[in-house]
Amino acid sequence: MVHSVLLFLVLTLTAVSAQQHQYDDPSITATMEKFSGYAINEPHSFQLTSLSVDAQALQNQIDELAAFSDSPAPSVTRVLFTDKDVLGRNYVKTQMELAGLSVREDAVGNIFGRWEGLEPELAAVATGSHVDAIPYSGKYDGVVGVLGAIEAIRVLKRSGFKPRRSLEVISFTSEEPTRFGIGCLGSRLLAGSEDLANALKTTTDIQNISFLDAARSAGYGKNGDDLSSVFLKKGTYSAFIELHIEQGPILEDEGISIGIVTAIAAPASLKVEFEGNGGHAGAVLMPNRNDAGLAASELALAVERHVLESGSIDTVGTVGILELHPGAINSIPSKSHLEIDTRDIDEERRNKVVEKIHQSAIKITKTRGVKLSDFRVINQDPPALSDEAVIKAVEIATKELNLTSKLMISRAYHDSLFMARLSPMGMIFIPCYKGYSHKPEEFASIQDMSNGVKVLALTLAKLSSQLHLLK
Repeated sequence: MVHSVLLFLVLTLTAVSAQQHQYDDPSITATMEKFSGYAINEPHSFQLTSLSVDAQALQNQIDELAAFSDSPAPSVTRVLFTDKDVLGRNYVKTQMELAGLSVREDAVGNIFGRWEGLEPELAAVATGSHVDAIPYSGKYDGVVGVLGAIEAIRVLKRSGFKPRRSLEVISFTSEEPTRFGIGCLGSRLLAGSEDLANALKTTTDIQNISFLDAARSAGYGKNGDDLSSVFLKKGTYSAFIELHIEQGPILEDEGISIGIVTAIAAPASLKVEFEGNGGHAGAVLMPNRNDAGLAASELALAVERHVLESGSIDTVGTVGILELHPGAINSIPSKSHLEIDTRDIDEERRNKVVEKIHQSAIKITKTRGVKLSDFRVINQDPPALSDEAVIKAVEIATKELNLTSKLMISRAYHDSLFMARLSPMGMIFIPCYKGYSHKPEEFASIQDMSNGVKVLALTLAKLSSQLHLLK
C-alpha cells in the first residue's frame, strides 16, 4: 500500500513538472500563444498599486511647454515651424530622452520616442498626440497626450514592467491647420497620403512662404521635396491609442472619469470666395450694390440652416474664417473669403450638407449679382471607428483601476483618425473644465490627468503583451 502511494506521488510530481517545463519548449509555447493571443510567459507582471503617476511633475512639464508661446499667458500660440514651435519640439525630445526613449524624427518633423521591447521584431504599440497650438488657445489640447504618454512610459518603468512589444510615443506634426490649412498633416502623411505629399510641394502660407521652405527653416526636409519617406506601412504598429482631453462637457457634467471613444467624426473643410463690385459706402445706393460681404454673410447663415436640417445632433458646421476686402468701414466689400468646417459621424449625411452649401453659394450669386470665384473642398475625410480589441483593453484597464467610464463619440477630429488607416486604433478621453478648448480657459485637473495616464499605462502594458489583437 505504501509503495503504491509513493508511486502515485512520484508520477503526479513528474506530470506537474513536465507540464511546467512544456512552457519552456518554444514550439509548444508558440502554438499556445497563437491560439490564445496572449503571452504564456508574460515579460513581467506588476501590481496595479505600483502604477504611480508623478502628476505634479506632469503639470510642471505642461506649464514649462506652455511658456514656448507667441502670445502671452495664459493663452498659448505655437504654430507649425515657428521659432516657438521648434523650442517646443526640443522640449518634447528632451523629455523623451530623459524617460530613456530613443528619439528619431522624419522629414516633416513627426517625433518618435521608442522603448525597445523584449521582442523588437514584433510590431510596436504606439501612443501620442500633438503639441502645436492654434492662436490664443490653451495648454492642454494635444499636450496631455504627448507629455502624458511620456509619463505613462515612466509609470511602467517605475513599476518594473518590461514590454514584449516595443512602445512608441509620437508627437505629430501640425495637427492644427493654422499655418497651411491642413489639419493632421503629420499623421496624414504617415498614413501614406500621396495627394498631400504632392500638394505640399507647392503649398504656401498666408505670407507666401512654402511648406518646404518653412520645414527647412525648422531643420526638416533636408533631403529634397520627396515626402514619401514619411509614409509608414500598414501594420507598422499593432495598435495606436491616444490620450486627450474631451474638448466637450459630457464627462465633467456626468461626473465620469474616463471616456472610451468608439468613433471619430468625419470632417470636411471648404474654402469659398465671392467677388462683387465694391464702391463707396455712401455713394452707391442699396438697390445698386453687389456686396460680396453680404453674400458671405448669407452663406454663413445657410451653413447653419443646412446643418440643422440634417436632423441629427451629430451634424455640425462652423464658419471659422470670414474675411472682407478691402476691409475699410466706408467701402463696400468687393471680395469675401470664407473657410467652413462641417463634421458628422455619418459620411453620407455630411456630404449632403456640403452639397447643399455649394448649391446655396450658387443661388446667392444669382440673387446678389456676385461671382463665385472659388468653391473648394480642401479635405473630405471618412469617419474612423475604434477597434473593438483596443476598446476592450481600455475598458478592462479602467475597471481594474476602479474608475468610472462611458463609451462616447469624438466630434473633434484627431491624429487617431488617420492612424486608424495604419493600425487598430482607440482613444481615451479625460474631463476638461466646462468642456472648454481652443481658448485660454482650457483646463484639466491633476487628478483627471493622473487617471488618464494610469489608464493609458495599463492599456499599453496589456497591448504590448498581446501577440495579436483579439476581436
